[in-house]
Amino acid sequence: MSVDEGQRREGGAWRLIAGYVRLIDRISDYVGYLAASLIFLMGGVLIFDAITRNLIKMPVHWAVELTQFTLAAYYFMGGPFTLRNGEHVRMDLWYATLSERGKAKIDLVTVWCLIFYLAVMLIGSISSLQYAIATNERRFSIWNPSVIPIKALLTVCLVLMLLQAFSLVFKHIATLRGEKL
Repeated sequence: MSVDEGQRREGGAWRLIAGYVRLIDRISDYVGYLAASLIFLMGGVLIFDAITRNLIKMPVHWAVELTQFTLAAYYFMGGPFTLRNGEHVRMDLWYATLSERGKAKIDLVTVWCLIFYLAVMLIGSISSLQYAIATNERRFSIWNPSVIPIKALLTVCLVLMLLQAFSLVFKHIATLRGEKL
C-alpha cells in the first residue's frame, strides 16, 4: 500500500469520525435546548399549584411530584449538553495552566474514567428499567404515577452521554494530532 493510499483511507475514516462528532454534538444541543425549555413547564406547574392551593383552596396533589419528575428530566437531558460544551466540573487550579495539547492529554485519560462510570450507570439503569416494566412500578403517592417514563428517559440520556463521551475522545485525539473537529 502506498503512502497516498494510506492517507486516503485514514482521511476517509477521519471524515466518518468527524461526521459522528457533528451528529452527536447536534443531538446533544437539541436535547439540551429541549431540557432548558422544561424550566417553563416546571414554573407553570408550580404557579398552577400555588393558584389552586391558595386562591381556589383546591390543592392538586400531582403538581409537586410532576415538578420533581420534570426536574429529573431536566437534569438527565442536560448531561450530554454539559459534556458537549465542556461545562462539567474539573479541577482548574493547575489544569488552566496547561497548553491545549496538555489539556487534551489529561482529558483523554479522564474521559475513560467517565466512560467507565457511565457504562456502569447504564447497566444499572437498564436493570432498573426492566424491573419497573416487569412490575409496573409506581410511586407511592396520591397521584401514583408510573416511573417507567422517567427511568426510560434516564437510560436514553445515559446512552447519549456515552455517545457524547466518545465524541470527546475523538475531539481530544484530534487536538493531539493538531486538528480540529
